[in-house]
Amino acid sequence: MRKSTSEHVFRNLLSSAGVSINGPNPYDIQVNNNRFYRRVLSEVELGLGESYMDGWWDCKALDQFIDRVMRAKLDQKVRGNWKTILHALQYRLLNMQKLKRAFEVGEKHYDIGNDLYQAMLDKRMLYTCGYWKNAKNLDEAQEAKLELVCQKTGLQPGMKVLELGCGWGTFAQYAAENYGVEVTAVTVSKEQVELGRKFCQGLPVEIKLEDYRNVTGKYDRVISIGIMEHVGYKNYRTYMKVADRRLKDDGIGFIHTIGGNESTTHSNAWTNKYIFPNSMIPSIAQLAGAMEGIFVVEDWHNFGPDYDKTLMAWYKNFENAWPDLRDKYGDRFYRMWRYYLLSSAGGFRARENQLWQVVMTKPGQKQPDCRKS
Repeated sequence: MRKSTSEHVFRNLLSSAGVSINGPNPYDIQVNNNRFYRRVLSEVELGLGESYMDGWWDCKALDQFIDRVMRAKLDQKVRGNWKTILHALQYRLLNMQKLKRAFEVGEKHYDIGNDLYQAMLDKRMLYTCGYWKNAKNLDEAQEAKLELVCQKTGLQPGMKVLELGCGWGTFAQYAAENYGVEVTAVTVSKEQVELGRKFCQGLPVEIKLEDYRNVTGKYDRVISIGIMEHVGYKNYRTYMKVADRRLKDDGIGFIHTIGGNESTTHSNAWTNKYIFPNSMIPSIAQLAGAMEGIFVVEDWHNFGPDYDKTLMAWYKNFENAWPDLRDKYGDRFYRMWRYYLLSSAGGFRARENQLWQVVMTKPGQKQPDCRKS
């Protein structure tokens, strides 16, 4: 049977990445529906992800496939259609992360089920990159990350700490137990607040359902671990001003965030629709521009490859737990979540995405001893 033009174009694109269609390698894709080719060429990342969810194609090692695709920069070789243009234009014209949208990501992602996250994450329930330098497993990597944050920010007993985007309160719990600090923490997820308060019961920790823009008070440290991906390029400066207002003059600010190699004004369309609504990854230029005149950057640490290891550990846990989760979440969710975890791992493996920890102080202050990497 004669191949369609779309199939011919797609085969040539994949060939440049060393990937075959219906080939024998674990990173080769197996096509189950010939409409797949046209759909991906017209809708790019949205079409690729949705067609996988629909069962139009399979791949034994999705992470390896995405790694190869990203290293070959195939996404830059496909123009897309009106859907992809509209998605990018929406982010350019609108503030997709304005206050009235702040709780949407909590409702659609973080609130989908604590049972899922308890099964997938480490014993402490940390949903950000672990630090694997000396770690043998996920639990050790996540505890090492917590300790690294505490060391970099120089926590001391009696300090007041503000955590912007606190997840299930794990950092607040660790810092209060091990460093004797008082923590005020905010999140936009109701489920995280409920479970986090249980984790932190009896500790000097207050967890609130609140957007970072509405926090009050003065603190010795202002820390965020995984919120910057939800702030948006139109609000980076706003975030820095909030941190500045809440931080004492001699205090330290800290950001742990996924970062991109290039500045962009929109997110991946599939990720935005199915995983993290209204999200986007900042670049160094965007964050540095937002900090200018407000903060001095004391340390900028990149350990992006550790997110590949973290995501693969989450994926292994998810696969092992799936028989107990299937009845609640269903097979389409399984394909969506598998695609999310493995495509993310592939992105970090290809060095398309980074993981940054940034330590900041106000101008004119003494330089802290924060290089603990």
